Amino acid sequence: MAETKTKLTEIDPVWSRIREEAQVAVQEEPLLGGLVHASVLHHSGLAEALAYRTSQKLASSEMSEQILREITDEAFSSDPTILQASRADLVAVRERDPACHRFLQPLLFFKGYQAIQSYRIGHWLWHQGRRDMAYFIQMRVSETFGVDIHPAAKIGQGIMIDHAHSIVIGETAVVGDNVSMLHSVTLGGTGKEDDDRHPKIADGVLIGAGAKVLGNIKVGHCSRIAAGSVVLEEVPPMKTVAGVPAKIVGEAGCAQPSVTMHQLINGTH
Repeated sequence: MAETKTKLTEIDPVWSRIREEAQVAVQEEPLLGGLVHASVLHHSGLAEALAYRTSQKLASSEMSEQILREITDEAFSSDPTILQASRADLVAVRERDPACHRFLQPLLFFKGYQAIQSYRIGHWLWHQGRRDMAYFIQMRVSETFGVDIHPAAKIGQGIMIDHAHSIVIGETAVVGDNVSMLHSVTLGGTGKEDDDRHPKIADGVLIGAGAKVLGNIKVGHCSRIAAGSVVLEEVPPMKTVAGVPAKIVGEAGCAQPSVTMHQLINGTH
């Protein structure tokens, strides 16, 4: 048993940490024992646990947990990059969200993390040509988490969506790696055009609560969009924009705003 545990730690230290935290959680709150065992301790790895948790959250009278579990298992087994992105997202939430004190929390409780992982299954289905099923996943993510992400949107890894209520990401949107955003963010279009019509968010961008980025525009790497801003024009790399419509108000203030999560415009941040 000790040898097996050592190998597990070497292969996936994040999963090993989650299991340790799960065991402590059961001791501290026995009433959650059933949830924690079913979601974590009964599984051999993060992919299996995510498949279980995702299918449980998205199941309804219209689609059983068993069918969704089979779909999710197939996605993870056929595309290893999904699990890689899921793990990076988990680490991002743990590192950037001051309300997150354990790796276990996003997996069990944080709808931003859960919504992104569910989107990843829908995105896989979209590229398998199973578009009606992908739309079903999109619908259930919206109904369950209040997050509406078109399955064709392209989203990188290391994504952190804090609170995550009322997030909208359109069909032709692109979100790079290590992006952080808060609740009520919209990456939308500007009309009824039927082509490439949504924003392209580069790596390391921080998008504040309630910000709207509209149209096929680029937001440069490691830039910041202030809360409540409406962005209608391209944002250069490593700048801070704010206002309605948004204008450049200064530098980004640090090398990686999406990691530091500093959102003040004035002063050193």
